[in-house]
Amino acid sequence: MSTRVAVVTGSNKGIGLAIVRALCKQFQGAVYITARDVGRGQEAAESLSSEGLKAMFHQLDINDPNSITAAAAYFKEKYGGVDVLVNNAGIAFKNADTTPFDVQAEVTLKTNYFATGDMLTHFLPLIKKGGRLVNVSSFVGSRTLNQCSPALQQRFRSEDITEEELSGLMQRFVDATKKGEHKQDGWPETAYGVSKTGLTVLSMIHARRLSKERPNDGILLNACCPGWVRTDMAGPKAPKSPDEGAVTPVYLALLPAGATAPHGKFVSDKEVQPW
Repeated sequence: MSTRVAVVTGSNKGIGLAIVRALCKQFQGAVYITARDVGRGQEAAESLSSEGLKAMFHQLDINDPNSITAAAAYFKEKYGGVDVLVNNAGIAFKNADTTPFDVQAEVTLKTNYFATGDMLTHFLPLIKKGGRLVNVSSFVGSRTLNQCSPALQQRFRSEDITEEELSGLMQRFVDATKKGEHKQDGWPETAYGVSKTGLTVLSMIHARRLSKERPNDGILLNACCPGWVRTDMAGPKAPKSPDEGAVTPVYLALLPAGATAPHGKFVSDKEVQPW
């Protein structure tokens, strides 16, 4: 029987590293830290080693299409595919950041939505039977959804929205910010929120597609919110530790064999949330 393998993106620190730590303890198989920076990734693996945990490292920059295809080829060649994929890599500008909003919008959506979409495009075909996919989204995405215009809300909640339409809407937001017209176009003033709304909807689209195209493979794909966690990104005042933030993503990554739910849902504190 081939070795099972779990891959976590953006996992050299913060919630990503905490997810890897938990998987090292609970997942039967190889667990991979991935990060853009080789040195930081290897340091993270060594830090877990000092805790008596074994994690492997593979370089992966989700903003670089060549890096994604190289990583996908590596996992296919070495393991015949992937059993667990946690798309954790993401960015957020601090509230005090003075970068112009249109630049923040472009950069944030490039990573949190479009690059994560590229990961799904290349890795979904590699997910083995019984596999688990977890996209780390945010409650900010559901809050943002409720601040969008009724027309946008209707599309984002629709069961027939396609990836192509969704990506078009995400690009429309970025383009509108460049003209300073996003509010007139029905969008709230949060690039991070829009990116996570998009990621959650994208998760639902891919889950529906999996049910249709691979109905007998038992693959479960969900989006989740880890909560407000003390990280470089979210700041020191957050109530949860990274290990506490890892609980829901790890729960979804380790849903037992034969489970049929949740699938295509937005999950927080291990509970399916309304969308």
